[in-house]
Formats: sequence, structure tokens, C-alpha cells
Amino acid sequence: MGNKESIFTEEQLETYQDCTFFTRKEILTLYKRFHSLSPELVPTDMKNEEEYLVKIPYEDIVIMPELRENPFRRRICEIFSEEGDGNLTFDDFLDMMSVFSDSASSELKTFYAFHIYDFDNDKFLGQYDLIQTLKCICREELKSEEVDFIVDQVLKEADLDQDGKLSYMEFEHVISRTPDFLSLFHIRV
Repeated sequence: MGNKESIFTEEQLETYQDCTFFTRKEILTLYKRFHSLSPELVPTDMKNEEEYLVKIPYEDIVIMPELRENPFRRRICEIFSEEGDGNLTFDDFLDMMSVFSDSASSELKTFYAFHIYDFDNDKFLGQYDLIQTLKCICREELKSEEVDFIVDQVLKEADLDQDGKLSYMEFEHVISRTPDFLSLFHIRV
């Protein structure tokens, strides 16, 4: 066994392979990226139970080029962090990267996209969520009247049961009609 693989036990690597869309080599590459984000915090040996508790602060995670310019970087990190605070363990980081991998299914990507856009965590995309989403996408360059108009149009077209919010099923329906959306929902390893 090479030096690189001694970071994890054989069982750990097998579990990661079973729970993600990554090969052993990709997992080790992702560990190197994770470690490089905060080398003073992340141990070089992840075989001990305590090592799983090590979290990289949100501020260090978002220096990754893939997240640095992403308007949803805060929400992405919050969704994938176990505590919801944006600080990530290696397991959280691996989950995030797995969902954003090219191998993840469109269903899985849709599920996480919905949760990223559900800013108030009420399991619906209501007016507040749509406004926050637009603010992120447009970097707050739209006037409030323009935002209101767009939100009204989205709800008019996508809110099939006309309850003033989008359920997961309604969101799925919208995403199914915009195949380009999911092709942009990725991070390359």
C-alpha cells in the first residue's frame, strides 16, 4: 500500500466509494484539496475517530475557485454542513463534491438544488425564497419592481396548485423543462 492510502483505512476508503460517486483515487485527490484548504486544522492521518470531527470554517471552504464566485456559496455550505453553519468536515465536503460531480443523477441534483433555494427551510419555495434566489443570481442588480415581477411570473407559470409557493414536485417539473440547469450544477474533481 502506498503512502497516500495510509491516510485512511481500507474500510474507510471502501465506505467512501460505496457512499459517493468517486473512485479511490478521486477520494484521495479530494482529501488533498480538503487538506490544502486548511492544512493547520486537517490532520494527515484520518484513521482516528476524532479526525472526523475536524471542521474547516466556511471562510476557508469558499476560497475554492468553484465556490468563490458562486452566488449560492453560503447556502451550499450550509446545506452540506451537518450543523447547518457552513463549516465542513471531510465527510460533509465529500458529500458536497459527490452531489456536484458529473456522475450524480439529475434526481439527486434536483433534490439539493431545491434545498439550496429553500432559504427559510420550510420545504417549499415561496415568495421569500424566490426573492433570495433572484438576489443571489442577479447580485442584487434588479430593482424591487423587477424582482416582484419575475417572482410573480415564476409563480404564475410553475405554481400548478396555485397555493403561492412551489412544492418539490412543482420544482421538479420546472427543472425537467430546463435541462441546461442541471448541466451547470457541477464541480469537477
